[in-house]
Amino acid sequence: MPRIALGLEYDGSDFSGWQSQTDALGVQTVVEQALSEVANHPVKVVAAGRTDAGVHAEMQVVHFDTDSVRTERNWMLGGAAHLPGSVSILWTREVPDSFHARFSAQARGYRYFILNRGPRPALARQRTSWVRDALDESRMQEAATLLVGCHDFSSFRAAECQARSPIRHLYELHVERRGEIVELAVKANAFLHHMVRNIAGVLIAVGRGDRPVEWVSEVLEARDRKKGGVTAPPGGLYLASVRYPAAFGLPSERAAGPASSGDTGVPSPDLV
Repeated sequence: MPRIALGLEYDGSDFSGWQSQTDALGVQTVVEQALSEVANHPVKVVAAGRTDAGVHAEMQVVHFDTDSVRTERNWMLGGAAHLPGSVSILWTREVPDSFHARFSAQARGYRYFILNRGPRPALARQRTSWVRDALDESRMQEAATLLVGCHDFSSFRAAECQARSPIRHLYELHVERRGEIVELAVKANAFLHHMVRNIAGVLIAVGRGDRPVEWVSEVLEARDRKKGGVTAPPGGLYLASVRYPAAFGLPSERAAGPASSGDTGVPSPDLV
């Protein structure tokens, strides 16, 4: 039975998150419905990771098994024909049975976009996080370096997080300003529930000047979520990349995602 991997992008604004739910619409539901139409049998997909309500994806990876014979082009175009406009298939690949969208992943990357200006956003209200007060991105970057490495991130995990261990290896955490946009780019081996949004909340407090840079180390060492401040809103968060062993030959990220323009990384006019 062939195993197919897909790369997806989606605007999570109108979804209750990735996972299928009985009382709300998840992205998983519409993806499985679309692929089931193409396969002519029920399809269940496994994702690289779950995203929360209102969170977007530039590169979500899923796999599914099927006994239907279709070309990669058929899976992509046929699936797209049955998907809402807020969800798109970027690529399809047939992969070996050893591939698993979640467990084969070596690293994941997220981007968090903050619209830092006085007027509240209209066009970007569901696709950025709005901070009215001026942010000092240099202070945020200085604080971000204190989180890079292998740590116990208990202070940055949601209370309902089901991960067995709070230990995660944060490979990169960069803060960069482009005009009114402050972008956080983070990569790790894996993430805890709300981990990126909680990191964003802490760095925003530092950027505002509400907290000193050193406070980030105090939060980390406390291993207590109550010490970590507020959770940043979901709208600014994008699952940006999923990296797999090179042997699978899968794209890990888009050259320029839906939140960027060309190779500048500046959010495009339809975003802000």
